[in-house]
Amino acid sequence: QVQLVESGGGLVQPGGSLRLSCAASGFTLDYDAIGWFRQAPGKEREGVSSIRNSDGSTYYADSVKGRFTISRDNHKNTVYLQMGSLKPEDTAVYYCAAGRAGWILEADYYDYWGQGTQVTVSS
Repeated sequence: QVQLVESGGGLVQPGGSLRLSCAASGFTLDYDAIGWFRQAPGKEREGVSSIRNSDGSTYYADSVKGRFTISRDNHKNTVYLQMGSLKPEDTAVYYCAAGRAGWILEADYYDYWGQGTQVTVSS
């Protein structure tokens, strides 16, 4: 059974950092990438970053470039999202997902989703 479990969310002050983790299990390596998405209240879910399974290529939304870094540990089957220089507008529920086209940061291309972890950036 495919399972994705996020962790690492919490409350952080503006300018601070957090590292999110996404532990994956039950995969057959058929997916192309793991992506991070976020959804703020009243807003649509948006793609944040992804990393491809084949060669480790990474992709970022313009809003997080230079502040967030995605990485993976294949031995632990875990993907990380290191978030820095956090802003109040980064506040959202963050989801990780496994998808078919890692170069496309759109939810329709991702088939398996975790339950999400809350990130709140506030002073």
